[in-house]
Amino acid sequence: MDRILLLIKRFIPRKLFKSLEPLYHFSLALLGAFLYGFPTKKLYVIGITGTKGKTTTAELTNAVLEEAGFKTALAGTLRFKIGANSKPNLFKMTMPGRFFLQKFFKEAVESGCTHAIIEITSEGVKQFRHRFLYLDALIFTNLAPEHIESHGSYEKYLAAKLEIGRQLVRSKKPHPLFIGNKNNSETKRFLKLPIREKKLFSLTDASPYDLSKDGSSFSWRGERVKTRLVGEFNLDNILAALTLGEAIGISKKVLLEAIEGFKGVPGRMEEIRGGQDFSVIVDYAHTPDSLEAVYKAYEKWRKICVLSGTGGGRDKWKRPKMGEIASRYCDSIILTDEDPYDEDPEVIISDIKAGITNKNTEIEMDRRAAIRKALQKAGTGDVVLITGKGTDPYIMGPGGSKTPWSDASVAKEELEKLLKGSA
Repeated sequence: MDRILLLIKRFIPRKLFKSLEPLYHFSLALLGAFLYGFPTKKLYVIGITGTKGKTTTAELTNAVLEEAGFKTALAGTLRFKIGANSKPNLFKMTMPGRFFLQKFFKEAVESGCTHAIIEITSEGVKQFRHRFLYLDALIFTNLAPEHIESHGSYEKYLAAKLEIGRQLVRSKKPHPLFIGNKNNSETKRFLKLPIREKKLFSLTDASPYDLSKDGSSFSWRGERVKTRLVGEFNLDNILAALTLGEAIGISKKVLLEAIEGFKGVPGRMEEIRGGQDFSVIVDYAHTPDSLEAVYKAYEKWRKICVLSGTGGGRDKWKRPKMGEIASRYCDSIILTDEDPYDEDPEVIISDIKAGITNKNTEIEMDRRAAIRKALQKAGTGDVVLITGKGTDPYIMGPGGSKTPWSDASVAKEELEKLLKGSA
């Protein structure tokens, strides 16, 4: 289908193509749903959207549903899962083309799944990939500036997110349910939509709570709960899953057992252990808000930060902001390459560095070498934070080139070398 689109672009004038593009994408979405028999009509479908927290909330929601005994399917940034079978998402996009998703959900129905969870992105909305996904529930985590250059403005980005809410209305499932973050100012926009049942959550629902670099404890519905997840933002993610579970009738006992048994999400505040006396954390943080949230979670400890978090050709506005945030929180900063695509990586790094006032900063364009240097700098009790890629499987270079990559694997390898050398 991408080849067809490229051919159309080549032979149709740009202005005419732009006017026809929405019809093209909508037609493909309809055709895919038709070919696979509109499978999401046969599932309880939970959509999850927001700037941050989609993947962790999706995994938490899946854990809650599985603990309740449901057979689930999950489609998101991290993986595609049907029942016990799971495979990584290697597409470098959260929502692959329409036919892929419709085929995936048909296989979920045929495998006996009753519930499905899908992360829905604003980029997917632009290409109508949300259409003919018949939602029963929508979880809205939060909204902050992101994909501004792609959408054209923050208002257009917000409009794409609100369109997902309209898809919930459009789905005409019997009991549409909206779960929203009370503390995000944009939630009120969703509340204006004609959705029958609306439930809100906020950090006050978890008070009092205690945070540490090894996990958190909080109160919910009169019970004290422990979790391995770190940071206030993860309490929001947990509350979203708990609110959804409670709304669809899952017992408090089952919900809390699911949360306490949840081991975490690869590439999302993932701790790399190798017997060292300092912490090593890999996280996907790639927006100013998410980067600050990660740093704040370890505010009390000395931090060595491997920073990139802004790919080539997109959202250039946030680069100095990311640098400024690192300046405020990090004791040592190592700037490195991430996904330059067709842009000069040194220009990207220069843009980030423009926001840094911290003098303890160095540039190491080789990402492996940057991780190695960060580990070498760490002392007892320190925290090494490697942000920007999470579980992204490739470093994206010029001309569409892909270099296989894993921040977690590289950190483990370099940590093992370091510890062997000091033995």
